[in-house]
Amino acid sequence: MTVHDFAAIAPLLILSAAPVAVMLVIAVRRSHAASFALSAGALAAALLCLPLAASCSPRQVTPLLVVDAYTLFFAALILLAGLSVLLLSHDYLRIHEERREEFYVLLLTACLGSVIVAASRHFASFFLGLEALSVSLYVLIAYLRINASCIEAGLKYLILAAFSSAIMLFGMALVYRHSGTLALAGLSPAEGAAEPALLAGAVLIVVGIGFKLAVVPFHMWAPDIYEGAPAPVAGFVAAVSKGSVFAFLLRWLLEPAAAGDGPLGAIFTGIAVLSMFAGNLLALFQDNVKRMLAYSSIAHMGYLLVAFLASGPRRVMACLFYLAAYFVTTLGAFGVITVLSDKERDADALEDYRGLFSRRPWIAGVFTAMLLSLAGIPLTAGFIGKFFMLAAGVASGRWLLAASLIVTSGIGLFYYLRVLAVLYMPAAPAVDVPVRPLGTLALAALVALLVGLGVYPGLLTDWIPAMAIR
Repeated sequence: MTVHDFAAIAPLLILSAAPVAVMLVIAVRRSHAASFALSAGALAAALLCLPLAASCSPRQVTPLLVVDAYTLFFAALILLAGLSVLLLSHDYLRIHEERREEFYVLLLTACLGSVIVAASRHFASFFLGLEALSVSLYVLIAYLRINASCIEAGLKYLILAAFSSAIMLFGMALVYRHSGTLALAGLSPAEGAAEPALLAGAVLIVVGIGFKLAVVPFHMWAPDIYEGAPAPVAGFVAAVSKGSVFAFLLRWLLEPAAAGDGPLGAIFTGIAVLSMFAGNLLALFQDNVKRMLAYSSIAHMGYLLVAFLASGPRRVMACLFYLAAYFVTTLGAFGVITVLSDKERDADALEDYRGLFSRRPWIAGVFTAMLLSLAGIPLTAGFIGKFFMLAAGVASGRWLLAASLIVTSGIGLFYYLRVLAVLYMPAAPAVDVPVRPLGTLALAALVALLVGLGVYPGLLTDWIPAMAIR
């Protein structure tokens, strides 16, 4: 490797060194403040190194990783999301009696795995990054050991993630048996239409990825895991875990023929339509806000597949912008739950939000903005994202997907407005939680991004055309 190679992967090197550094600090002296500061500094340093990596890109770093504008876009999203979760988690962890320092080691490792997944152009590096992410999430989901629901959620995620990884590995084995390589460049599923073994392998890999994305019919784990996991961890799973896997999926199936046509195209179309309808319809019946957001995220993955199955220049633009909006909105929604949670339980019951505007108008305003963005209301990033996806679907003639997006978005309005109505009802008697300064800072930044991208999408769209996928 050359000096330029090391410069290109500088953010990855920092993320690799940071968990070790935090563990050494813990070994010397346990300090929540020191572990938090070191972790936040590492994420900030990795972010600051992105321009250095960009100056050396595009660059193929070994056959496993590629550092290009596309990789750096997702690295920036993941690092910013990790920093937001870090800020939200600091005050959240202070009210619990668990050991706090190891949480940051696991969060840094999960961010490292996510960036590796987004940078992979080889199934070997994809699987290694995915396992680094998944193993970290096993523990993060079950981190509050005194909470039985956290332990249950962690065990469920462990079993389902292991099951999906096994399916994916078997698919990779079939593909390797046929082609003799695991590099993405030599594994176009479009070539597998006449090769049953290659097509079967590609389908099994898609099934494994479907579990990670929690799309129908591989979605049943999501509501239970989101409900049981600590609120900031649930936000990380919903945004970062899904976003990094989708980044790899888009890189693998970049060619329109690979994604939108043939047997895989029919499979993805069915998954998209079922996810949009099932996610929104099941969310209608939820009184638990975490479960509602879980079903909502299933629907949003279905929306994202509309652009994924499109063709032409609008495809990548729609996918990347919508993912950025989804990151901001999802983290903001779970961030509100985090700052309102107390030592006993997370604030995930719908009744917890009754009259929130009269008690905490700022937090109610933030939650309102996030819900409106999820619903796709104008002047929010979610509206622009849905507009781009609809335009991509219509331009490609994906009329079934476009019609499903419109109909299910209308269904989704009901349960978002239901929560909004509760926010502005007369206040119910309740013991309010103290203000969380770092969590409030994270929410303020997320709201600024949400409104900024909704009012002036050019902040992002001017950069996306340069993000060619290699």
